[in-house]
Amino acid sequence: MPQKGKVLFIDSVHSILRDGLERDGWQCDWCVDDSVAEIKSIIGEYDGVVIRSKFPMNDEVIDLSTKLKFIARSGAGLENIDLDYAQFKGIKIFNSPEGNRDAVGEQALGMLLSLFQKLNQADAQVRKGIWDREGNRGIELKGKTVGIIGFGNMGRAFAQRLQGFECEVLAYDKYVQGFGNEKVREVGLAELQEKSDVISFHTPLTEETQYYFNAPFIENCKKSFYLINTARGKIVETAALVQGLESGMVEGACLDVLEYESSSFESTLEGELPVPLEYLLKSNKTLLTPHVAGWTTESYEKLSFFLLEKIRANF
Repeated sequence: MPQKGKVLFIDSVHSILRDGLERDGWQCDWCVDDSVAEIKSIIGEYDGVVIRSKFPMNDEVIDLSTKLKFIARSGAGLENIDLDYAQFKGIKIFNSPEGNRDAVGEQALGMLLSLFQKLNQADAQVRKGIWDREGNRGIELKGKTVGIIGFGNMGRAFAQRLQGFECEVLAYDKYVQGFGNEKVREVGLAELQEKSDVISFHTPLTEETQYYFNAPFIENCKKSFYLINTARGKIVETAALVQGLESGMVEGACLDVLEYESSSFESTLEGELPVPLEYLLKSNKTLLTPHVAGWTTESYEKLSFFLLEKIRANF
């Protein structure tokens, strides 16, 4: 089989992507431990690159990639890629939100149920010998109204998992219309803010969505609500969230992502913690996880599977 070209793996992904591409005639070089300088020195030799989040494909790097035909992002978010410049250079962009949508949907639901039923608090107390039934009285999801902002792969997966809980599901997406059905009611943002007991974000991080959840957003809500964010940390302005928690307008928050994460999602800020983050860490109204929505054994493989299918369909 004639060689199709060379693919540089900058981040580690499931081996089915590399194995499949090699069977198709691509030379795949696994350089996941190379430094940024080392990657920049060799990237011009490659027809394709595979990334996750640690490496920004900005205009500088794209200009070094004189042969580049495609960038494959294992995951959903594309904020680390200069999309406009890549399009200008004729480079195809592939991502794989289909691969981790199920995991994200389950994580969002699991966090919400855990916060509603105070499962983490109750577990920690019982382990300390505290048997507080009244203090751990929960609330039910049945009968609540859940508002979903962003109705792409992740929002749809969460909505699907809410079926069977007998709650009303509302969804708003500025860029997608006509998706409403008997299980999900398509609404405008104002109606979602008016009626939702739970508001869950499933939008990409863009200039438009950065700090989308802020003080004015909370002020526009007509009743208190619970917040879920499994999308990107900087969609939520943490200081505004803390004010909402203190005022009681925000009843609680499930956060898999934090404003203070590094761009690679591998850590939060080191050293002295920001005051709003300290508040979240100490609050019993919050449930925090380390950017693991979508981070399952199954999704790890599916992310690579869908990328392989998309590359095959185009080359």
